[in-house]
Amino acid sequence: MPEQVITFLPYQKRWLQDASRFKIGMFTRRGGKTFGACGEIADDCFRAEIDRRRVRWTILSRSEATAKEAMEDALKPICRGFWAAYNEMARSAEPEFGEGEFYSRELDATYKTHEVRFPGGSRVTALSASPDAARGFGGNLLLDEFAFHRDSRRIWGSAFPVAARGGHKIRVISTPNGKGNKFYELMTAEDTNWSRHHVDIYQAVKEGLEVDIDELRAGMADEDAWAQEFELQWLDEAASWLDYDLIAGCEHGAAGDPAGYTAGPVFVGVDIAARNDLFVIWVVEEVGDVLWTREIIARKRISFAEQDELLAGVFRRYRVARAAIDQTGMGEKPVEDAQRRYGSVRVAGVLFTSAAKLDMATTLKEQMQDRRLRIPEGDPVLRADLHAIRSRVGPTGIRRLISDGETDGHADRFWAGALAVSAADGGEVPMEYRSTGPRPGTTIGDFTGALERRRTGFARGSGGMDFGGFGDG
Repeated sequence: MPEQVITFLPYQKRWLQDASRFKIGMFTRRGGKTFGACGEIADDCFRAEIDRRRVRWTILSRSEATAKEAMEDALKPICRGFWAAYNEMARSAEPEFGEGEFYSRELDATYKTHEVRFPGGSRVTALSASPDAARGFGGNLLLDEFAFHRDSRRIWGSAFPVAARGGHKIRVISTPNGKGNKFYELMTAEDTNWSRHHVDIYQAVKEGLEVDIDELRAGMADEDAWAQEFELQWLDEAASWLDYDLIAGCEHGAAGDPAGYTAGPVFVGVDIAARNDLFVIWVVEEVGDVLWTREIIARKRISFAEQDELLAGVFRRYRVARAAIDQTGMGEKPVEDAQRRYGSVRVAGVLFTSAAKLDMATTLKEQMQDRRLRIPEGDPVLRADLHAIRSRVGPTGIRRLISDGETDGHADRFWAGALAVSAADGGEVPMEYRSTGPRPGTTIGDFTGALERRRTGFARGSGGMDFGGFGDG
């Protein structure tokens, strides 16, 4: 027998030894699921070499970086180890590693591929997942971290028919990522077609995984993320930034009606439309310590001129204290135009960085938890948009917010509402003060910045939010 040069833990060995045609595994993070899955692929290729056969494997990863990681950190060292072990039995030539490109017509994008080619003709290709890639590569299939694939249902719809033809094997591995994806459906479906593997952090450590659970949990510092990523719990509501109970608790029959306006200070959030996205204006009035939604305007595929006119109508109908407008990308000019028309003290441009989005979303969530926001009652489209934002913790431990892509926009109503509430969080701009112009020798920026600090005490946004319009003429 050849000397063992690759060591697999017991749960990885169970995966390797399971010869089922359809196999799915839910594994803890840091548990080596990709390493174990690539071990089976390498073993299958070497057995084909020995038997003078050819096999074909495709690894679809959630991104180009993870595809490269699967090749560099798992498949390459395993293949080299297996080659050293099987060299006397297999052909003498060593497997070759290389890179290529794949063009997706559907997405008009080019993906880098990472490959290992065996002397007998067997081949393994790893690349970022897309429906085109799923259709374009045949043979056996591994869907790596499938719960995190964008458009997981479309990828599955493209990949399964291709892989299922000719008796090919299908392997699916991931940690959970809420219930709104195809991985959840496959893992929980009541059928007998799939061989299922389930290994949480406690079982992995019991079977030899060398990590300190207490240290890992303390470092995670997020119980929801820990429960989902390491204890393998399906936390759909925990993954949703605003759950349905929280949304329902803020609904009121009088919210959303412009006729209810009491002439108080109004704060406006504007999510600028790009191509097929929604253009949304969310208007809230401050009544006591409660923000009442007075109007939500949502339009699709309208010109920038029409967007400007809708915003102008809001400024005519309400006493606008502050408007926060999405300045990212195509929002640069609308923000500039709005600041010129209504003043840079009242109009803020907000750059949608990850930190800024998290800061705004946190402000919105806190106001809703304190029941200081009233939203229209019984609006299923609005509910879906507010519920669409998901909280994700990436491989580096950094939390980010994404849309699940199931609404008629990209959660545009959510972000317009977050902008409006964040604008209100800064306080009201006293409207009775009027400037006659800067003192000689000062710039417009110096003047408006000093005016803002003296009369309102407003500070720039925190947590990465760039209120570029506040005090910047």
